[in-house]
Amino acid sequence: MLRHGHTAWNRAGRIQGRSDIALDEAARQELSGLALPAPWERAALWSSPLSRARETAELVAGCAPRTAPELTEMNWGDWEGRHGTDLLAEPGSGFRHIEDWGWQYRAPGGESPAELWDRLAPWLDHLRGDAVAVCHIGIMRVVLARAHGWDFSGPAPFRIKRNRLYVVELDSMTPDPDPLRLIPRKAAP
Repeated sequence: MLRHGHTAWNRAGRIQGRSDIALDEAARQELSGLALPAPWERAALWSSPLSRARETAELVAGCAPRTAPELTEMNWGDWEGRHGTDLLAEPGSGFRHIEDWGWQYRAPGGESPAELWDRLAPWLDHLRGDAVAVCHIGIMRVVLARAHGWDFSGPAPFRIKRNRLYVVELDSMTPDPDPLRLIPRKAAP
C-alpha cells in the first residue's frame, strides 16, 4: 500500500475522507521524481478512484492504475472538511484521537473502521499475485491494524509515512516490519 501525496487539505489539517481533493503542486513535483522500487514496479497497479490517489499512482508508476471503489477513503460524514483540532476543542463533538477509537468508532454520518474493513476485505480476498494499492491513510490503518492485531486502542504499532510502500502478505495477514521507500526516478538518457 502507498499513501497518496499531499493535498492542500492535508497541509491545512482538514479531514478529507471521500471529498475528492486533488494533489497540490508541491506533491506533484515531488512524486514526479519518484518511482516504485523493484520488484513492485511490475506489480498490478490499483488505486482509489479519488483523484489524489489516481494521480499519485500515475506519477510514481508511469501508467494509469485500475481503480477500485473499495479503496476509497473512510467516510468521515459530517466531519469532512473540518479541522480535527477544532473538533477536539468542541464539547460534545465526539471526535477523539485514533488511540481511543476502537473498531466501532464513527463520525456522525460516517463509517467505522469495522465497516471499512467489511467493504475492503472481499476485494483483498480476490487479489492474486503482487499488487500495489495507492490509497488513503484510513484504508492503510485498517489493513495494518488487522495485520498487527491492533484494536485501535492505545498507541499504534506502526507509523504511516508518505512515499513508502507498506507490504502485507495477505494470505497470512503478516506485515513486513520495514516499509520500502520509493526510489528516485532515473533521468531519461
